[in-house]
Amino acid sequence: MGIAEYQQQGSLKRPGRRGNNFLSMTGAGLSMLVALLVAVPILVVFGFVFVPAGDIWSHLASTVLPVYLLNTLILFAGVSVLVVFIGVGTAWLVTMCEFPGRRLFSWAMFLPLAMPAYIIAYTYTGMFDFAGPVQTFLRDLFDWTRQDYWFPPVRSVGGAVLMLGLVLYPYVYLVSRAAFLEQSICVLEVGRTLGRGPWGIFFHIALPLARPAIVTGLALALMETLSDFGTVQYFAVDTFTTGIFRIWLGMGEPAAAAQLAAMLMGFVFLLVIVERLNRGARKYHHTTGRYQGIRRFPLSGLRAGGAFLACLLPVFLGFLLPSGWLLHESLRHPEAVLNLEFPALAFSSISVAMVASLLTLVIAMGLVYGMRGGVSGRKNPVRTAAVRVSAMGYAIPGPVLAVGVMIPFGFLDNSVDAFMRSTFGISTGLLLSGTLVALIFAYMVRFLAVALNTVEASVGKITPNMDRAARTMGVTGLKAVIRVHIPIISGSMMTALLLVFVDVMKELPATLIMRPFGFETLAVRAYELASDERLSEAAGPSLAIVAAGIIPVIILSRAIARSRPGQDGGAEG
Repeated sequence: MGIAEYQQQGSLKRPGRRGNNFLSMTGAGLSMLVALLVAVPILVVFGFVFVPAGDIWSHLASTVLPVYLLNTLILFAGVSVLVVFIGVGTAWLVTMCEFPGRRLFSWAMFLPLAMPAYIIAYTYTGMFDFAGPVQTFLRDLFDWTRQDYWFPPVRSVGGAVLMLGLVLYPYVYLVSRAAFLEQSICVLEVGRTLGRGPWGIFFHIALPLARPAIVTGLALALMETLSDFGTVQYFAVDTFTTGIFRIWLGMGEPAAAAQLAAMLMGFVFLLVIVERLNRGARKYHHTTGRYQGIRRFPLSGLRAGGAFLACLLPVFLGFLLPSGWLLHESLRHPEAVLNLEFPALAFSSISVAMVASLLTLVIAMGLVYGMRGGVSGRKNPVRTAAVRVSAMGYAIPGPVLAVGVMIPFGFLDNSVDAFMRSTFGISTGLLLSGTLVALIFAYMVRFLAVALNTVEASVGKITPNMDRAARTMGVTGLKAVIRVHIPIISGSMMTALLLVFVDVMKELPATLIMRPFGFETLAVRAYELASDERLSEAAGPSLAIVAAGIIPVIILSRAIARSRPGQDGGAEG
């Protein structure tokens, strides 16, 4: 009787398994379709690489291309040195050393992440330009004229390097601190027993182990650097990005602009390839699952003061000083904020950022589980490749990606309009191009990689044993995702949502090109006012963008602090 009951139960479960397999296959197919749709703008952009560009290249090579190349290389090298030096050094100090203010700096180091590069460029120009308060004060104090002194020019390649480095080092700090928190103390203790001091342990043990994470953060910072438009445009520094903007939209040469973009992205890909080759066959796995509480190196006297200043300067220069100037200018010109236009701008920015971040998170979840093979965890290389291609939008400059979205949307609109004209004699006009649908789609393509990488890393921690345990209790398919997976990865989902929200709030070039007629955001308004040299009036919208990014950045810092296995996040601080 027991055997009969067992066989009957087994026969009843088999259709369920077929249903789950059908659901899994359907979900995988849908994720494949979504991945291909999201990848269309990227494929369109790269498709132009193979289109003949005519004589435009000879003209560029003899005029502006050497300038683009030189300035881009200077930005590339300068920002690399700055973000690695600040990000890795401060991450080690707040993680492994004890000094006054360490707990405060552990999360305050993230604050410049809320400051867009083009906004900090506006603020430093307003403060340190010839007509700014600093130089005016020096001239009044010493009775100088323009010819009596020299002041470093803010609007220069060096100024652009400094601005970008101050706001992009948190990318390296974030991954470096997470890597240092996850390292086994047992390994570091071996270094102590071998007579290594704090710096010896840092350079010979901790730094090599954290190297893959540091390169990942550096690659993100360089992608942001090479795709930056607002800062270099405002500083009149000709780079590949400004060149792409002019060649594609000004000269009407999309093929040459796409080929220029391919050269630009080659810088980042070359960095990753060189690092991989240099790493060789070396592996960076932890060989123990035992984690102890971090025993920090106590610092006192001059060392403690040096550590305090090393952490204070990036936060002060990258966030506190520009935020203070923005607040001061906003209070000086309250009419720029206390008007009917400002609430409308804030509502437009926040609403479009919320919609784009929610849709991006949903698509990222679908792609991760499609790549994973559903709850079963059976991966498919074709689906994986499609998802990886769809996540390349983050590496493409905003102007190029915007046109990559406009081309297929315009083709679709024209095709529908031609069909409706020939069939019903009705003109549909532009249904997608120049609408919020196209703009939000561009945001999703641009920032999908941010959400995808965050969610994928968290889903990867769900072991097959968890799924097997859920299956024994009859929880499979979508139910398993809702009842088992989501509670585990909810923190990473919130992190992905907030990161995309902040990125959309700060996005400028794609918004400038694709926004519907009459639609403005805080970023666009700040850029327009700054371009007209109305820096004081641009302070209000700029400050609102910064304020919107502070809370997500603080939440992210707390999530990093709780990431160490076997340790209470609150204790870590």
